[in-house]
Amino acid sequence: MSKSLRICHLTSVHHDGDIRIFHKMAKTMAGEFEVHIVVPNTQTRIQDSVHIHSFEANTTQRRTRMRQTVDRVLKEALGVTADIYQLHDPELLRLVKPLQATGAKVIFDSHEDVPKQIMDKYWIPWLFRKLISLVYTLYEMRKSRQLDGIISVTPSICARFRKANPKVVLIQNFPLPDEFPLPNWSLKKANQFCYIGGLYASRGIKEVVLAMKEVDAHLHLAGSFDDPILQAELEANSAWHKVTYHGQVGRPQIQEILQKCAVGIVTLHPTPSYKEAYPIKMFEYMAAGCAVLASDFPLYRSLLQEENCGRFVDPEDVQEIAHAIHDFIAKPNQTMAMGKAARKRFENQYNWQQEALKLRDFYLDLHA
Repeated sequence: MSKSLRICHLTSVHHDGDIRIFHKMAKTMAGEFEVHIVVPNTQTRIQDSVHIHSFEANTTQRRTRMRQTVDRVLKEALGVTADIYQLHDPELLRLVKPLQATGAKVIFDSHEDVPKQIMDKYWIPWLFRKLISLVYTLYEMRKSRQLDGIISVTPSICARFRKANPKVVLIQNFPLPDEFPLPNWSLKKANQFCYIGGLYASRGIKEVVLAMKEVDAHLHLAGSFDDPILQAELEANSAWHKVTYHGQVGRPQIQEILQKCAVGIVTLHPTPSYKEAYPIKMFEYMAAGCAVLASDFPLYRSLLQEENCGRFVDPEDVQEIAHAIHDFIAKPNQTMAMGKAARKRFENQYNWQQEALKLRDFYLDLHA
């Protein structure tokens, strides 16, 4: 296929180095197609054969983003004259008809289950949450019927969209093979654990830190707290001396942390959105050869249990988490074997190479 097929990714909120949009979808397709990205607040340029079109915008204030920023995205997108426009944010769904009027195909890449995410917003009264979630669901389904195709990241989200549109494909957010070379197994220590990502109460960070009181282990945290009160509470806890808080770090530093740790932790609380979500960090732990300490959700068991890649706990039970950590330390050979099984699963199945082929075929089918 020649580069005559022009694909344009549109986002009103993501940054130009977004892993899924730029590194996975755009860069991997740029060798075969002409790929563009419209993204706010960066430099217009060509990088890694991807054409980046940018503009200044306020992306922090939701009302401004929903109106002015989306209008600017449309203006830039129309200048590209693409064959396929790929929307990456829910607020961009109002652009379906204007973009289709150019003769282009328009698809939506739904990164999250938005109706369930709305239900997770505990600070909104429950009945109001329910109403907002319902209204958004109805809007999303109406716009989905207009789309030429839909991409999403989990089977459950795809199943929901298929009620409105049969042209749905599952493109999972697995790690890039080139980013995760074979680990140096001799550097991994069974008493070194890591938790990488957003340090939120709903993601189980409090219980994990408290569990460190009970074990002879060390915990590496990489990410940002969303709640300064929670951060202060944990830093004042007696377990904190067993924690190294790296803060928000880049990909090279994350690789260094993963190299020394034998176990990665993903103990998300059982909220509506988390129970059916594929946590990206779980697959990155596996790619780095780490065993996984995971929430005991049916979905997580289906991903990890068959190859014995980790242990499962109640994410809200500190003692159960501590017991699992102790077992990892007490059985180092088994822990390392779990990490090697996880790495093998990544190499054989949970990697972006397989998903890129599906994405390529989806584009070609749309353009046929």
